[in-house]
Amino acid sequence: MTALRVLVIEDNRDLAANLVDFLAAKGHAVDAAGDGITGMHLAVANDYDAIVLDLVLPGMNGITLCRKLREEAGRQTPVLMLTARDSLDDKIVGLEAGADDYVVKPFALREVEARLKALVRRAQGGSRQQQLQVGDLGFDTGTYRVVRGSRSIDLPPIPLRIL
Repeated sequence: MTALRVLVIEDNRDLAANLVDFLAAKGHAVDAAGDGITGMHLAVANDYDAIVLDLVLPGMNGITLCRKLREEAGRQTPVLMLTARDSLDDKIVGLEAGADDYVVKPFALREVEARLKALVRRAQGGSRQQQLQVGDLGFDTGTYRVVRGSRSIDLPPIPLRIL
């Protein structure tokens, strides 16, 4: 599987840093937000493969954020809810709000990565990456890599989205 683009929305700075560092070391592109409002803004303004979402956040809690993401913004980005709340009712509320998976803290970083990969795989319906070609210009939809001839071209995010 190719590298993922992940948004981590977590108010605990140490925990967020651990997640970001681990996922980045595994080759994934990771953005982070320390509150619900910033997280919502990033989730709507960018295209992520998956979102890791804490339940208790300043500004907007994870349940509200997840519902707004699904209902108001129409985003279907897979959401992994990561929280210390471990009651059955909390899990059901999180999943019914639109989370695709629910992991209770403490957790293993490797498990979080494996769950993110599984969520993305299911969300993509097992679709394979596609190589688009026009003349000598190639675009890999799985890795967002652009090649002209044998030369790789680094494009900023907006031209990549247009492409």
